[in-house]
Amino acid sequence: MSPDARTFLCDAIGAARLALNFVQGRSFDDYQADAMLRSAVERQLFIVGEALGRLRQIDPGTAARIADLPRAVGLRNILAHAYSVVDDSVIWGLLSGPLDRLIAQMEAI
Repeated sequence: MSPDARTFLCDAIGAARLALNFVQGRSFDDYQADAMLRSAVERQLFIVGEALGRLRQIDPGTAARIADLPRAVGLRNILAHAYSVVDDSVIWGLLSGPLDRLIAQMEAI
């Protein structure tokens, strides 16, 4: 793996972990009531998708090993271009399982 590919992978892992840390000990009601928390989580999920999109460009072989990569990049595109349709319950749902799975996939590499 190239140094750039490793950097993008590490950036994605770090951002995913931050998103999870931001909501630790919080409820969905807390999340919905706190615009700053929602913004912080969405920003980190955007970084995850952006970093994985760049990884896919420079190292398609490594990117192909991350089963959830297309979904992460797709979420990044929604956050960037269709932000008005972001559903808090969908984002919250990602934080309670799928994001852990994505982190595990990335860490396995």
